[in-house]
Amino acid sequence: MFLLKRGKKGICLMAGALTAVILGGCGGAGEKTQSAMQMIQELDYQGALTQLDSAEESGENSRLINRARGIACMGLIDYEGAAAFFEAAIAGSDGLVQSIDYDLNFYLAAAYTKSERYKEAEEIYNAVLALRPNEEDAYFLRGNVRLALNNYEEAIADFDKAISMNPANYDRMIEIFEVLDYYGHGEAGQVYLRNALESGGKDMDKYVSGRIYYFLGEYQNAYMALEEAREKGGAESYLYLGRAYEATGDYNYAANVYNSYLENNEGNAEMYNQLGLCEMTRGEYLKALEAFQAGMQLKDTAMMQTLSFNEIVAYEFLGEYRQAQVLMENYLKNYPDDEQAKREYEFLSTR
Repeated sequence: MFLLKRGKKGICLMAGALTAVILGGCGGAGEKTQSAMQMIQELDYQGALTQLDSAEESGENSRLINRARGIACMGLIDYEGAAAFFEAAIAGSDGLVQSIDYDLNFYLAAAYTKSERYKEAEEIYNAVLALRPNEEDAYFLRGNVRLALNNYEEAIADFDKAISMNPANYDRMIEIFEVLDYYGHGEAGQVYLRNALESGGKDMDKYVSGRIYYFLGEYQNAYMALEEAREKGGAESYLYLGRAYEATGDYNYAANVYNSYLENNEGNAEMYNQLGLCEMTRGEYLKALEAFQAGMQLKDTAMMQTLSFNEIVAYEFLGEYRQAQVLMENYLKNYPDDEQAKREYEFLSTR
């Protein structure tokens, strides 16, 4: 028991690529649809669905209503329901391909992926690329699902194509490494990272090289580079710097790194989560709890589930099992498909 959540990479990157679009909405939405999108941003998914029913009754744009319903269902971990709404929105097309059609297809592919309907997701990316052969993200995302389908060679071809379209996109190379590592091809992923170091040469930005060294497991090189680049990469520089020190066992200094950022910058949910994980490792469970709760106050959609789960685990370590059980019951209402949480709840029920 007591397993903390750190956030998964690999196929999960596909949802991450859509985060900005999720919160942005589309032009032409009616007032109630826009209100629902705001509720989604505030994690009130059920409230958003109710508001969207009202938007439908008011005759607002049905495609945008179904799009928003799909996004709300994604937030509720109802990926099959989300797929159905995205399909309905796509079916409402007048036959002329518009920007929203690409947007909806990317969403639908993400829903299919989350539902492990990988072949259907691949077919969507095939269709997107048939119309937009220079869509770099589509190659990368298709590579994700092809790995899930055990089509390694085709996945590598997609990743290579994405890189060829933007050879200096080192963030993409790191993403490719994470995906390959997630599926057990870490050595192949490291080839991309070493190629990036070679192509960047001595003039490569320290923030970039520091992160690459981190993923290569060369932690001393990583923190030496990232110490020089603390301010250049903002929160990410501090996160990777702290993680590099954690990897060498220096949790005290890592905690200082995270606290240094949080004391001098606006809140960052991922930073609070990492600080909490670090404090847990140090046995400072109350400090860990405070960090997780501070992160939750920021209402970061991408981090809320992880922080909520880790808050519960912190209460467990503090021996406050009743509070942990109450929170877990609420957590499972929001995230009913979390198998790890279900096991944790069974454990709490015996305390």
